[in-house]
Amino acid sequence: MMPFSLGDLTVSRLAAGCMTLGGLDRAAAGAALDAALDAGITLFDHADIYGRGASETVFGQLLADRPGLRDRVVLQSKCGIRFADDPAGTPKRYDLSRDWITTSVEGSLRRLGTDRLDLLLLHRPDPLMRPDEVAAAFDDLHASGKVAAFGVSNFGAAQVDRLAVVLRQPLVVNQLQLSLGHLGPVEAGVTVNMEPTPGEPLLDAMARRGLAVQAWAPLAGGAASRPNPAPEHAALAAAVAAVAEAHGVARLAVVVAWVTRLGAQPVIGTTEPGRIRACAQGADLDLPRDDWYRLYEVARGHRVP
Repeated sequence: MMPFSLGDLTVSRLAAGCMTLGGLDRAAAGAALDAALDAGITLFDHADIYGRGASETVFGQLLADRPGLRDRVVLQSKCGIRFADDPAGTPKRYDLSRDWITTSVEGSLRRLGTDRLDLLLLHRPDPLMRPDEVAAAFDDLHASGKVAAFGVSNFGAAQVDRLAVVLRQPLVVNQLQLSLGHLGPVEAGVTVNMEPTPGEPLLDAMARRGLAVQAWAPLAGGAASRPNPAPEHAALAAAVAAVAEAHGVARLAVVVAWVTRLGAQPVIGTTEPGRIRACAQGADLDLPRDDWYRLYEVARGHRVP
């Protein structure tokens, strides 16, 4: 599997999303982990809220079962989303305060059974964010060795700039929703001179600022890769199947390759070993330009301008 750069970190072209890991028993979770490792995946993406902490706990148990594995994988977690009624009487909210960032990281480290995160991402923008507080939290976590590198998730270009201008620890990645089922970041660049666009197209903006892009939900919930798709996805699924047959790969591989062709790192959320192996095929598939645009046009529902 080809490498991918996140700042000074070199990781696998694909990342394994661990959101649903907490709902599996130990054997199924172990099978998912082993399939990812066998496929060459080294980066495992967590968040403090996944399974209300259960996903990190299960992964920590798997690390404990496999001595030496911690030093062979890259652990990424996210913070900043808080549940309703935690504590009692509070609404669901975002919290990028210095105290909560620190508290969240401490919880993630405890559940994962490790002394460090390789990457920490701010999960969603917080309208009440004070960049100086975030900078102080990042400095403390980096100086203590608890977090090596930092990034964001679901941030716009202006929000990245507002934060980056005061940070002493550089941002290295922005994790965005991106797939054949979610074309917004691509469309913003294609239609930039045709429709009103709010600022610089996001993919271009991240490239200009030196941030890598990770793609969450890159499989679009399987909408374009299922054998029996919903009627509204039938045309796209047929196009994906035709490209997959032409290249002798699984349909999931084509869906993944469409995202990697954009220079993004897909964070695949499947925990089924066969689907993990199918996705891994896409990491090494250099999707031809004609195929990429053929799928793009079907996904957007009409020709490019």
